[in-house]
Amino acid sequence: MRIDAIIDNARVLTGDPRRPLASRIGIWQGRVVGLDEELDGARPDRRFDAEGGVLLPGFNDAHAHSVWFGQTLAELDLSAARTPADVDRLIAERAGNLEGDAWVVAAGFNPLGMSGPLDRDALDRAAGGRPVWIKHTSGHAATLNGVGLARIGVGDEPRPDPDGGVIVRDDRGRPTGLLEENAMRLVQDVLLPDPLTAIEDALGRATAQYAREGITSVTDAGIAGGWIGHSPREFAAYQRARDRGLLRTRMQAMVTLDALADLDGHVDDPRAIGLTAGIRSGIGDDRLQVGPVKVFTDGSLLGSTAAMSEDYAHDHGNHGYLQGDPKEMRARVLAAAAGDWALALHAIGDAAVDFALDLIDEAQRLYGRGPLPSRIEHGGVVRPDQLDRMARLGVALVPQPRFIAEFGDGMAAKLGAERTHRSYPAASVLRAGAVLAGSSDRPVAPGEPLRIVQSFVERRTESGAPYGPDERLTVEQALRACTAGAAQATGWGGRKGVLARGMLADIVALGDDPRAVPTDRIGQIDVVATLVGGEAVHGALAER
Repeated sequence: MRIDAIIDNARVLTGDPRRPLASRIGIWQGRVVGLDEELDGARPDRRFDAEGGVLLPGFNDAHAHSVWFGQTLAELDLSAARTPADVDRLIAERAGNLEGDAWVVAAGFNPLGMSGPLDRDALDRAAGGRPVWIKHTSGHAATLNGVGLARIGVGDEPRPDPDGGVIVRDDRGRPTGLLEENAMRLVQDVLLPDPLTAIEDALGRATAQYAREGITSVTDAGIAGGWIGHSPREFAAYQRARDRGLLRTRMQAMVTLDALADLDGHVDDPRAIGLTAGIRSGIGDDRLQVGPVKVFTDGSLLGSTAAMSEDYAHDHGNHGYLQGDPKEMRARVLAAAAGDWALALHAIGDAAVDFALDLIDEAQRLYGRGPLPSRIEHGGVVRPDQLDRMARLGVALVPQPRFIAEFGDGMAAKLGAERTHRSYPAASVLRAGAVLAGSSDRPVAPGEPLRIVQSFVERRTESGAPYGPDERLTVEQALRACTAGAAQATGWGGRKGVLARGMLADIVALGDDPRAVPTDRIGQIDVVATLVGGEAVHGALAER
């Protein structure tokens, strides 16, 4: 039997419980054709020596924002800023290097790590008359200076807040520059859409970084609309980036709910909404696929806008809010389900999780399960009864364990001890029999998958405090969540995420075995090579 390649002399952690270990992998036409003795008699065109290295299924990030992440790689980075003075200094440095009346655009700003709030007037002075747009790491808020507010039409006079958003004001009623949730659309209405070429280049930067980290598949959680999209034609940019050879990883893209439009049909058909997102022919294969519809039901835990059933521990009287009128959201979500869309519902607070599960339950009763698994994105606080309901409905939970290492102290202060034990669950998801998918929400938090595995296992905050320690995973469970679990949640279970005959040959070669090193070293393991469909997209294995 003639095949494309054999990788031998390897320590293969297959992820397949029926055959967890192997030493040889055969590849033909982008798929695994056999392991070990299954390759006896095979004649490969190429033979690679893993030199005793560890091979795993390629990592799948089930929830990221690749265009946003790719843009941050070219924007002013505020992640190291700890004081308002730090921010002002960095803004001044960037403003001095810009031409014309360009905006100063900054990313990576984490208000939880700051010594105090930003001052719009100080930002005005630092920027020297330029408008400033600071993107918060949560993705659910932004800060502008006074010049920026004027550019988007926000003055000091009273005006109503946008539906599902807040223009934050001080005690005198003057806007502080902080825009929460849907209020960020006021900025985007002025500065977007981005050119398709800029979106393509951002995807190229993002996926090149993914490949360096061993990531072979990514699901982008919201394109083409809302405050998370970059252009109504955004999916076309993905296709164009693929045509240009810029995509180093397999990509699945969720389209936001407000990018779907009413669809005409027969009088007997249910009312449905569908896609107008710049799609052209050639979509829907194992390299590039349209995923579920993305729906924001509530806000963010970092911004205390996630919808909770009880008040925040630090802010009595505030339990967050839903992103819009519940009746209107219900009608739109059910219309999407009627159009045969799977549902991916952003729900961080437990009240939002209840609302999201009610919607999925009703959609399934009316129209059956969608073409891909329905999902709950994040799950910042999830009760045991909700996990049981997820398992019954076949709903995947997609949490971000890296949030704990980055923001855990602040989240614990907002939630209090009891809810912290139910925050971003992992082990209890598996005990309930539901699907657990590893993800990053990048660039909200760092996205290196080995660091995500470490966070699943350790569950320690930035200060080292335990955060819901009963939810810790074993290393094997964490690796599975970031490979086969993410594949199952994205509708690709049984086709990738495991190294077995017939599966996609997406492989990462590591410098050490994550099971064998101390847990605090998992995130430091070197990624030697990354293969997508058997072809190297980062590094290389020795050929002989």
